Amino acid sequence: MSQTLDSPEARLEWARTQAGYADKAAFAKVAGVNATTYRAYENGQNGYAKLAGQFAKKLGVSAEWLLEGGPTPPISEVAHLHQAEEIDDDTVQIQHIDQAYGLGATFTDSPVEIELLRFPKVWVDSITNTSPVFLTWTRGRGDSMEPTIGDGDLILLDRSQRKVEEQDALWAFTVGDVGAIKRLRVKGDRFQIFSDNASVPPDEEPIDFVNIVGRVIFVGMRK
Repeated sequence: MSQTLDSPEARLEWARTQAGYADKAAFAKVAGVNATTYRAYENGQNGYAKLAGQFAKKLGVSAEWLLEGGPTPPISEVAHLHQAEEIDDDTVQIQHIDQAYGLGATFTDSPVEIELLRFPKVWVDSITNTSPVFLTWTRGRGDSMEPTIGDGDLILLDRSQRKVEEQDALWAFTVGDVGAIKRLRVKGDRFQIFSDNASVPPDEEPIDFVNIVGRVIFVGMRK
């Protein structure tokens, strides 16, 4: 059940604790701010509007929600951020889910199993500067995004990117119980939805009906 938290400071504290940072100083270090300064932000002694995006990216929520409020994000969105952590200086763990996103559409109402896979840190850093805690491997299903993504290709999602700001980028999203990976374009209060397969016609959905899961940042072609 969602709840509404009545101040930016309360929302910041809620997101921090749900993300697994029980200690304020520990999160301050991760967020790149002085611990005393961070405590002042959370205690309401200083506004943190300029750092909202920085905090939000580390906590798996949006800067808009931190500052303006609204329905509280589902705990499942942030509760397992610390499943993927650096194992040593050379490798990191990234979650892999057994939910394939339809390149046309796939039902997402079944339980999703998560496993952690190890990857060389230098390789992950060459793809993205996003923390591994916000990365998820999944697979494509279908052929509507050919030739960009094929059936069974590995797909790396950046879950820290939840707002469509770059037109025509590839996004994983759900509409109700249906999940897909498509190109999205904002047109007024609707998303225009495009496939790379020329035989698949475009579609549209109201923005409020679409839950953005993350942006596609890497595709590994299946051999």
